[in-house]
Amino acid sequence: MKQIEREIKKGIKIHLIKNEKFKTNLVAVFLSMPITRENVTKNSLLSAVLRRGSMNMQTSEEINKNLEEMYGASFDNGLDKIGDNDILKFYMETINDNFIPQNGENMLKSSIEKLLEIIFNPLIIEGKFKEEYIEQEKENIKRIIEGKTDNKARFAFDRCIEEMYKNKPYGLYKYGYIEDLEQINSQNLYEYYKDMISKCKIDIFVSGEINEDTLNIIEENKNIKQLNDRNSQIILDIEKKEKIQEKEIVEQMDVTQGKIVIGLDFNLNDENQKYDVLLYNAILGGTASSKMFQEVREKASLAYTASSSYIKYKSNIFIRCGIEIKNYEKAKEIIRKQLIDMENGKFTDNDIQNAKKSIISSIKCIDDEQDTEIMYYFGQEFSKTKLPIDEYIKKVQNISKENIINVAKLMQVNTIYFLKNKE
Repeated sequence: MKQIEREIKKGIKIHLIKNEKFKTNLVAVFLSMPITRENVTKNSLLSAVLRRGSMNMQTSEEINKNLEEMYGASFDNGLDKIGDNDILKFYMETINDNFIPQNGENMLKSSIEKLLEIIFNPLIIEGKFKEEYIEQEKENIKRIIEGKTDNKARFAFDRCIEEMYKNKPYGLYKYGYIEDLEQINSQNLYEYYKDMISKCKIDIFVSGEINEDTLNIIEENKNIKQLNDRNSQIILDIEKKEKIQEKEIVEQMDVTQGKIVIGLDFNLNDENQKYDVLLYNAILGGTASSKMFQEVREKASLAYTASSSYIKYKSNIFIRCGIEIKNYEKAKEIIRKQLIDMENGKFTDNDIQNAKKSIISSIKCIDDEQDTEIMYYFGQEFSKTKLPIDEYIKKVQNISKENIINVAKLMQVNTIYFLKNKE
């Protein structure tokens, strides 16, 4: 067994990943649902509140005490967006049972039980979440939202996405909005939680030195038994990109370095082209030997940073540069030239080989980290493909220069966003 999965109820799936490289087992639970303006702030707050306590571990101190008694287990949670879906993520890592005294303890079973307890049996007092926790976490989320301008590079990236996907789910800020936060209280958040937990897609991953008995531990868990079948409405399809008039947005803020973000749209002709785009992006701006790094940063000395990233769940590439503000027009000109050069095949076989080496090296590292391996298999839930790592490598190895040129011709600039200093 390397990886097996079983749907134990409709919309609830267990994934077991056998990996004997580690002295730890990692349990991860993902709750997935379409992201909407109505639920994005609630999900952000809910993620923070759930970690504060459950019915059997009512404070953070009690949770931490339980973790300490489990040989220093660790717990964490967070938020993510995959395409037009909001993901609540929960993790618990414990030492493998082979490395503890043989005294009848079962750390894997304990970690599964504790994590499921936190998610599915939260602390409820008189039919609602604890008021104190709600108010404290609302303040914390408010500070996160207010602080989104602190990281100027990330802010510019988020603003470009917001403009490209205005009034669309992917344009929503994952931590939500202060005006929506003010409308949430302990009662209506609990009502939302009950509705969400009955409808969301649930994926439970266990990675480590495990066996199929782990399936029984999860299936027989009382919190899992209480869950119902569900028709999860996660959004898997990528919307077709319409050809639009290119937008340019310039905003001012107190910055010392200008931030350019250029969002590219494309439509793939078939699913296999996403591997071609992966290589296209690596040559364009995904590695230290890429055109963006070499031409814009090194040769022209126009940028402090220059790179690109591929968002496969939305069919977008984002080019990102940190520049001297006076270099804006020149930087745009050279960036456009790189896009044209890619269309015209002005890249070498050496560029292709370097890109393939970089990508394959990262693929080979997938199972070197338990959380990375889990996210790889979780991503397959959304890409509707089941691709073993060795097959993934073969697909990258088989990409030709012609394949890369073909996807280069699909690229169109949607939005150019520039963050500059106040004049």
